[in-house]
Amino acid sequence: MLMKPHPGFKRASIAALAVAAVLSGAGCSTPANADLQPAQASFAARASAQQATDVEVKAREDGGFTVNGKLEGDHFAMAVPANWNGQALVFAHGYSVPGSSIAVSEDPADKDPSGGLMKGAYAQGFAIAHSDFDKAGVGVESAVENTLRLRAFLGRMGVTEAYVAGGSMGGNIVMAIIETQPTAFRGALSGCGLVDNWTDEVGLLIDLRALYAYYTRDTEYALPGETDLNRSALSPIAPNAIGALNEPFRLVQMKRIADPIATLFKAARETPGGREAQIIDRIASIAGVTPEPASFIVPIMTVSLGMDDMNATFGGGVYDSSTKVYVSPLLTAEEAAALNRDIGRVRATPSAVAYADHWRRSTGRFSIPLVAIHNRIDSLVPYSQFEGLIRKVEAAGNADRLLAITVPEITMPLTGTGLDGLAHCGFTPGQLGAAFDALQTWTTTGQRPTPVMPAAAPAP
Repeated sequence: MLMKPHPGFKRASIAALAVAAVLSGAGCSTPANADLQPAQASFAARASAQQATDVEVKAREDGGFTVNGKLEGDHFAMAVPANWNGQALVFAHGYSVPGSSIAVSEDPADKDPSGGLMKGAYAQGFAIAHSDFDKAGVGVESAVENTLRLRAFLGRMGVTEAYVAGGSMGGNIVMAIIETQPTAFRGALSGCGLVDNWTDEVGLLIDLRALYAYYTRDTEYALPGETDLNRSALSPIAPNAIGALNEPFRLVQMKRIADPIATLFKAARETPGGREAQIIDRIASIAGVTPEPASFIVPIMTVSLGMDDMNATFGGGVYDSSTKVYVSPLLTAEEAAALNRDIGRVRATPSAVAYADHWRRSTGRFSIPLVAIHNRIDSLVPYSQFEGLIRKVEAAGNADRLLAITVPEITMPLTGTGLDGLAHCGFTPGQLGAAFDALQTWTTTGQRPTPVMPAAAPAP
């Protein structure tokens, strides 16, 4: 891993360079479906009767239990506390590097993929649950299907009230669910979410890769691999490798992308105002990102390892830079002309854009309370996604159903680079808990609250 783990709302494999979720807690289990209390054994029997297969129930030391099984072949996992209040929180995880494992945590109260949100809800008496997606990489369509299938299963198990939450790409999944299935959940929570549209997000990634390639061409800082912006620079999937055998290869490929960018930033730190610092400033100024390591490494890594999957999933390109004019006050007229003449370009495919808009360009029209929380600066999903959602909700006359919370950005060590960088999904468990508490208060009282957000702890 290249980044020190930190609470986050996304999949651990991509969070190696963004922010990994804290995987802590005290879970303990006994042999599946053995030595269970009567209520636990009854739950196991009912789960099997309600279209779940391969059901395994294990007791936890705290008196609760976990349930693992499959719904139409896809794995789901849940943890039910001893003081269960009959309600549930369903979580949709974020993007992961193509080829990484799609398995979800078997005990989400122990190894919590949500950065503390699920564990906090469990402590309050909520059952917590999540489901596999059908693939790594971009997977909104299957994620929506699997999350709704899990919700339906919970309903058959007697859960009448449930909340849905998601982070990063999971925020996009949340928007797709609440805008198309308004009665499935009581309320929704998005953190660091891609809550506006895919085209702008993918466009930012491609622009950063194109600008970085242009300004580092024929230097020691150039990226390795394929230079065609329509293709991944490197494959994250080892030839003929499956399962855990692919993990070391994927981490090596991630490091191959990160290393030259980290080296560029180290050189800029050594010579302020020098060639490397000017490269960084120009790229950041043109792309509209913060000139710091994570805001370069995380997006460029995501697109450099994931472009093939994005195009395969969407059915082509969703971003068109063929006529874009790149500008910056840092460039002379001659430099701007050379940039716009020589930079790499991509074209969009109309059918791919239509698919991406369906899964999912948000509309701002939903009928249940939504709490959205975002860092003022995020290294992967920009604040403009958050602002775009707010504008859409207001334009739809739906502002009374959105509580938008901005929290300050935080900096974390980028493990293996010797650098610090701004986090993606830089929330503490306390901040996520406060957002969820606000959502519960809102759905209970009918009044949108004003939550008090705990301050983030200083970076270690």
